[in-house]
Amino acid sequence: MGDTPKRNRHSVSLSPRRGRSRSPSPAYNSHRDDGQKEEDATNPGNNLYVTGLSTRVTEQDLEEFLSREGKVVECRLVVDPRTRASRGFGFVRMETLEDADRCIKYLDRSTLEGRIISIEKRFFGPLCCISHPFF
Repeated sequence: MGDTPKRNRHSVSLSPRRGRSRSPSPAYNSHRDDGQKEEDATNPGNNLYVTGLSTRVTEQDLEEFLSREGKVVECRLVVDPRTRASRGFGFVRMETLEDADRCIKYLDRSTLEGRIISIEKRFFGPLCCISHPFF
């Protein structure tokens, strides 16, 4: 009773911290199937990142706009999870690399709903901050 400090319900625990190793465990990267090739994890170049969008632009508007230069396979706008309002950017998957290149060449820095939009390729693996099948 004499050596231990008095604690109330708001005091910090005096138990020792349990440390965690900062290095990944050997099983960390074992989520890939052994038969899956490295090329499957990279973007072939037909995924586009579109920024500068007005909050009024819908996925259908963006798809119609980009379909002038090629076939759009999938189009996703990023929205606020709570309000469902557009965050002003999205991702589009074109059917071919040539379609994606044409979109960048002819539609990058063009105007959609009164805003100048930017279109660029995004190269990243199958997992992103947003879980969509084409990222």
